[in-house]
Amino acid sequence: MNADQILMEIRETNLSYLMLAQTLIRNDRDQALFRLGLTEAAADRLASLSPAQLLKVASSNTLVCRMRVDDDLVWSLLTNHGKGAGSDGASRLHASILLAGKHQEAA
Repeated sequence: MNADQILMEIRETNLSYLMLAQTLIRNDRDQALFRLGLTEAAADRLASLSPAQLLKVASSNTLVCRMRVDDDLVWSLLTNHGKGAGSDGASRLHASILLAGKHQEAA
């Protein structure tokens, strides 16, 4: 994959993320804030973007979303597939609880 392809992928990812974020904010603001890790101000700004503004932001060569999972424990819980019968659901639930706690700390 060359540099131009990577830039195109970043722009497509940006547009997909921004469109998803706007939809989530407009449909269920509280869930959007939690799931996207946005502040109230960022959600307000994102929700108010026109389609033209959305395209302009998306066309940046900088990824506008980021990985919020920077905790090794959360990663191990999310990737702990098949390590025991019925533990997959419990691991994902535990990871969700840890991420919810991080969201509350940030708020």
